Amino acid sequence: MDYNTPYRRFSALALAAAATLTFSAACSDDAEEPAGNAAAAAAGGPEQKTLEGAKTAAQTVFDRFSGGDFAGAWEMYTTAGKQAISKDDYVKLNQACSRKGLAIQLTSARMEGTDRAIVIAKQLVAAQSYTMVYEGDAWKLEPAKEGLALYKLGAAKAIAAQKKAGTCANA
Repeated sequence: MDYNTPYRRFSALALAAAATLTFSAACSDDAEEPAGNAAAAAAGGPEQKTLEGAKTAAQTVFDRFSGGDFAGAWEMYTTAGKQAISKDDYVKLNQACSRKGLAIQLTSARMEGTDRAIVIAKQLVAAQSYTMVYEGDAWKLEPAKEGLALYKLGAAKAIAAQKKAGTCANA
């Protein structure tokens, strides 16, 4: 009985895999295409002014928010959203009252004109619509009127208002 046969097969397989990787790396183009709007924005270029661009940006905002990166989510707000609440107050409010860790999934979207998209997202069983606005070469989340009114209260008053209304998830 030859005890080296499994090792020989493995060695031959490993050698073939290494050769394939070397060959494919040598034949590939070094200039990689950016993967979606986030890569284009990171490279300093404008995001695509398309429905796909809006959906990608919306999902990025939702991922940041549900992952607890509230400062990162605030960065993707429209100018009006950022003017309504400071980044620090937005972070404080959401650390106190939001549901962290529950994924928010984009379920559908449609364009409304050339620079607005309406996206529908679902968290658990609740669905909600959001507006994405193309502003300054990027898709931004436009807070709803109710959100803007809440944000203008500042963190402390907004937290108190949400606790009173029973909408503060951590109260």
